[in-house]
Amino acid sequence: MSCRAVLSIGGNQGDALELLRGVVDAAAADGILRAASSVYATPPWGGVEQDDFLNAALLVEHPGTPADVLEWGFARERAAGRTREVRWGPRTLDVDVVTADVDGETVVSDDPILTLPHSRAAERAFVLVPWLEIDPDARLAGVPVTDHLAALDPADVSAVRRLPGTLAPRGRVAPS
Repeated sequence: MSCRAVLSIGGNQGDALELLRGVVDAAAADGILRAASSVYATPPWGGVEQDDFLNAALLVEHPGTPADVLEWGFARERAAGRTREVRWGPRTLDVDVVTADVDGETVVSDDPILTLPHSRAAERAFVLVPWLEIDPDARLAGVPVTDHLAALDPADVSAVRRLPGTLAPRGRVAPS
Protein backbone atom coordinates (compact mmCIF):
# COMPACT_ATOMS: atom_id res chain seq x y z
CA MET A 1 0.00 0.00 0.00
CA SER A 2 1.15 3.51 -0.76
CA CYS A 3 -0.60 6.69 0.33
CA ARG A 4 0.22 9.89 -1.53
CA ALA A 5 -1.14 12.86 0.40
CA VAL A 6 -1.18 16.63 0.36
CA LEU A 7 -0.60 18.17 3.78
CA SER A 8 -1.33 21.74 4.77
CA ILE A 9 0.93 22.85 7.63
CA GLY A 10 0.74 26.08 9.57
CA GLY A 11 1.12 27.85 12.85
CA ASN A 12 1.31 31.26 14.49
CA GLN A 13 2.74 30.70 17.97
CA GLY A 14 6.32 30.35 19.07
CA ASP A 15 8.90 30.10 16.29
CA ALA A 16 6.37 29.12 13.62
CA LEU A 17 8.95 29.03 10.84
CA GLU A 18 11.18 26.67 12.82
CA LEU A 19 8.19 24.45 13.60
CA LEU A 20 7.30 24.24 9.89
CA ARG A 21 10.92 23.40 9.09
CA GLY A 22 10.76 20.67 11.73
CA VAL A 23 7.82 19.04 9.91
CA VAL A 24 9.72 19.14 6.61
CA ASP A 25 12.84 17.73 8.25
CA ALA A 26 10.82 14.92 9.88
CA ALA A 27 9.13 14.04 6.57
CA ALA A 28 12.52 13.97 4.85
CA ALA A 29 14.09 11.88 7.62
CA ASP A 30 11.17 9.44 7.44
CA GLY A 31 11.62 9.18 3.67
CA ILE A 32 8.09 10.35 2.86
CA LEU A 33 8.69 13.91 1.60
CA ARG A 34 8.20 14.40 -2.14
CA ALA A 35 7.79 18.21 -2.29
CA ALA A 36 7.57 21.23 0.02
CA SER A 37 6.19 24.63 -0.94
CA SER A 38 7.54 28.00 0.03
CA VAL A 39 6.30 29.54 3.26
CA TYR A 40 3.38 31.94 3.05
CA ALA A 41 2.20 34.51 5.60
CA THR A 42 -1.58 34.54 5.80
CA PRO A 43 -4.18 36.36 7.84
CA PRO A 44 -6.04 34.22 10.39
CA TRP A 45 -9.15 32.43 9.19
CA GLY A 46 -12.30 31.88 11.21
CA GLY A 47 -12.84 35.16 13.03
CA VAL A 48 -10.57 34.69 16.07
CA GLU A 49 -8.37 37.75 16.71
CA GLN A 50 -4.72 36.59 16.49
CA ASP A 51 -1.41 36.99 14.69
CA ASP A 52 -0.91 36.01 11.06
CA PHE A 53 -0.09 32.39 10.29
CA LEU A 54 2.81 30.89 8.43
CA ASN A 55 1.57 28.19 6.06
CA ALA A 56 3.01 25.71 3.58
CA ALA A 57 2.01 22.59 1.69
CA LEU A 58 3.77 19.24 1.52
CA LEU A 59 3.39 16.34 -0.82
CA VAL A 60 4.20 13.07 0.96
CA GLU A 61 4.17 9.41 0.04
CA HIS A 62 3.60 7.22 3.09
CA PRO A 63 3.67 3.42 3.19
CA GLY A 64 0.48 3.30 5.26
CA THR A 65 -3.10 4.54 5.11
CA PRO A 66 -4.46 8.10 5.16
CA ALA A 67 -5.17 7.54 8.87
CA ASP A 68 -1.48 6.71 9.34
CA VAL A 69 -0.56 9.97 7.59
CA LEU A 70 -2.93 11.84 9.90
CA GLU A 71 -1.37 10.18 12.96
CA TRP A 72 2.07 11.12 11.62
CA GLY A 73 0.86 14.74 11.49
CA PHE A 74 -0.66 14.52 14.99
CA ALA A 75 2.72 13.31 16.29
CA ARG A 76 4.36 16.45 14.84
CA GLU A 77 1.65 18.60 16.48
CA ARG A 78 2.17 16.92 19.87
CA ALA A 79 5.94 17.42 19.57
CA ALA A 80 5.28 21.14 18.96
CA GLY A 81 3.09 21.41 22.08
CA ARG A 82 -0.14 21.84 20.12
CA THR A 83 -3.28 22.26 22.20
CA ARG A 84 -6.86 22.38 20.88
CA GLU A 85 -8.61 24.93 23.07
CA VAL A 86 -10.17 27.44 20.65
CA ARG A 87 -11.55 26.39 17.26
CA TRP A 88 -9.61 28.25 14.56
CA GLY A 89 -7.57 29.85 17.34
CA PRO A 90 -3.83 30.39 17.65
CA ARG A 91 -1.65 27.29 17.54
CA THR A 92 1.96 26.24 17.48
CA LEU A 93 1.40 23.79 14.64
CA ASP A 94 -1.46 22.44 12.56
CA VAL A 95 -0.98 19.52 10.17
CA ASP A 96 -4.02 18.75 8.01
CA VAL A 97 -4.42 16.01 5.43
CA VAL A 98 -6.05 17.83 2.51
CA THR A 99 -6.39 14.94 0.09
CA ALA A 100 -5.03 11.41 -0.26
CA ASP A 101 -4.70 8.73 -2.93
CA VAL A 102 -4.08 5.10 -2.04
CA ASP A 103 -2.48 3.04 -4.76
CA GLY A 104 -3.52 5.70 -7.27
CA GLU A 105 -7.19 5.88 -6.19
CA THR A 106 -8.52 9.08 -4.57
CA VAL A 107 -9.82 8.46 -1.07
CA VAL A 108 -13.18 9.95 -0.10
CA SER A 109 -14.15 9.77 3.57
CA ASP A 110 -16.81 11.44 5.72
CA ASP A 111 -15.22 10.21 8.96
CA PRO A 112 -15.31 13.16 11.42
CA ILE A 113 -11.67 12.51 12.41
CA LEU A 114 -10.38 12.33 8.82
CA THR A 115 -12.68 13.85 6.22
CA LEU A 116 -11.25 13.51 2.72
CA PRO A 117 -10.93 15.63 0.83
CA HIS A 118 -10.62 18.19 3.62
CA SER A 119 -14.06 19.74 3.97
CA ARG A 120 -12.96 23.40 3.78
CA ALA A 121 -9.84 23.20 1.61
CA ALA A 122 -11.62 24.68 -1.42
CA GLU A 123 -12.47 27.79 0.63
CA ARG A 124 -8.95 28.47 1.88
CA ALA A 125 -6.47 30.35 -0.25
CA PHE A 126 -3.78 29.58 2.35
CA VAL A 127 -4.18 25.90 1.43
CA LEU A 128 -4.64 26.25 -2.33
CA VAL A 129 -1.85 28.74 -3.14
CA PRO A 130 1.01 26.70 -1.57
CA TRP A 131 -0.46 23.47 -2.97
CA LEU A 132 -0.44 24.84 -6.53
CA GLU A 133 3.20 25.80 -6.11
CA ILE A 134 4.19 22.14 -5.65
CA ASP A 135 1.55 20.63 -7.95
CA PRO A 136 0.31 23.00 -10.69
CA ASP A 137 -2.01 20.27 -12.06
CA ALA A 138 -3.60 19.53 -8.66
CA ARG A 139 -7.25 18.58 -8.44
CA LEU A 140 -9.55 18.77 -5.42
CA ALA A 141 -12.76 16.75 -5.54
CA GLY A 142 -12.22 16.27 -9.28
CA VAL A 143 -11.96 20.01 -9.98
CA PRO A 144 -8.68 21.75 -10.85
CA VAL A 145 -7.35 23.62 -7.81
CA THR A 146 -6.88 26.63 -10.11
CA ASP A 147 -10.69 26.72 -10.55
CA HIS A 148 -11.26 26.59 -6.79
CA LEU A 149 -8.77 29.42 -6.34
CA ALA A 150 -10.42 31.51 -9.08
CA ALA A 151 -13.76 31.18 -7.25
CA LEU A 152 -12.39 32.80 -4.08
CA ASP A 153 -12.49 36.48 -3.21
CA PRO A 154 -9.42 38.04 -4.92
CA ALA A 155 -8.62 39.91 -1.68
CA ASP A 156 -8.36 36.57 0.16
CA VAL A 157 -6.02 35.21 -2.50
CA SER A 158 -3.79 38.30 -2.58
CA ALA A 159 -3.54 38.22 1.23
CA VAL A 160 -1.52 34.99 0.95
CA ARG A 161 2.01 36.41 0.80
CA ARG A 162 5.00 34.28 -0.24
CA LEU A 163 8.01 34.77 2.02
CA PRO A 164 11.63 34.59 0.87
CA GLY A 165 13.62 31.47 1.56
CA THR A 166 12.85 27.81 1.35
CA LEU A 167 11.54 24.92 3.40
CA ALA A 168 14.02 22.50 1.83
CA PRO A 169 14.99 19.85 4.36
CA ARG A 170 18.15 20.44 6.33
CA GLY A 171 20.81 17.77 6.53
CA ARG A 172 20.70 14.40 4.85
CA VAL A 173 17.59 13.56 2.89
CA ALA A 174 16.42 10.01 2.27
CA PRO A 175 16.20 9.16 -1.44
CA SER A 176 12.75 9.30 -3.03
